Amino acid sequence: MYRDHTKVVQIGDRKIGGGNPILIQSMTNTRTQDVSATVLQILELERAGCEIIRCTVPDLAAASALGEIRRQIHIPLVADIHFDYRLAIAAMENGADKIRINPGNIGGEEKVGAVVEVAKKYNVPIRIGVNSGSLEKHLIEKYGGVTAEGIVESALDKVHMVEKAGYDNLVISIKSSDVLMCVRAHELLADKTVYPLHVGITESGTVNSGNIKSAIGLGLILHQGIGDTIRVSLTGDPVEEIKSARLILRTLGLRKGGIEVVSCPTCGRTKIDLIGLASRVEKLVEDYPLDIKVAVMGCVVNGPGEAKEADIGIAGGNGEGLLIKKGEIIRKVPEDQLLDALKGELDHWK
Repeated sequence: MYRDHTKVVQIGDRKIGGGNPILIQSMTNTRTQDVSATVLQILELERAGCEIIRCTVPDLAAASALGEIRRQIHIPLVADIHFDYRLAIAAMENGADKIRINPGNIGGEEKVGAVVEVAKKYNVPIRIGVNSGSLEKHLIEKYGGVTAEGIVESALDKVHMVEKAGYDNLVISIKSSDVLMCVRAHELLADKTVYPLHVGITESGTVNSGNIKSAIGLGLILHQGIGDTIRVSLTGDPVEEIKSARLILRTLGLRKGGIEVVSCPTCGRTKIDLIGLASRVEKLVEDYPLDIKVAVMGCVVNGPGEAKEADIGIAGGNGEGLLIKKGEIIRKVPEDQLLDALKGELDHWK
């Protein structure tokens, strides 16, 4: 698999590439200069399962804040830099575990070289980020528009720029809001580099549409063995990005841990509040450190049979339901006690 053969890169106390586990990343939406708000959000993301966090660094005040932020969190901190090479240098001097830059927009080879010298000093990895929306004019003309081939060529041009400056502690990120173009670009790039790849569908949209586009795009890419870190980019609470990323990895068999909830679609046979019950079960199981499957079924026709395939399940009837554990019906309980009955079993799971 591609990811088994990518270069190992150390980011803070984590390793990516070389077959190491795929790590989940997100980005804060606070003002980085507001240390307390940024730390508060990062700690919430940590609890949700975030393993690498990125903060924007638009000015020197934000760069200076990184040191204090870094001291109060427990996961690697990535500084997101655009245009000003001095901000990249300041971010590393203030403790960033990795920087994200586009070497093509920070001022030419001399300034790239200055950034590389500081990265060498602190052994900070550089993530080279290229988005389809910022593809150079000559590549658009060469390929007759924005294409996967153009994105890959742009990314490799930036890689060679940093390599020319004498540095290979690199991660590459190529993103597009066009799902199939993004997939194709990753397929092309994986054959042309050994650097770890950070994968995501950029500007994918709201929680609803963004989840669908990200699940399709990331699923197609990751299933081919491509990708070492991921971000589900959503217009919404960053915590939702982590929940979605964890589910995508678990669905692909790339991550274990956490309770998987399966539930049936509603139909005319449903005589309990299945929609509300399934939502409450999903919320209930978020913090259990169990690697099991929980089924929530809406009727007694298919419910018991379907629930038997899960480790534990509940199947609703007419104002009441069955609690099913490891294929056996344990007991019948009133509808308003189903959630508590399930919780009791999870609290004492063996």
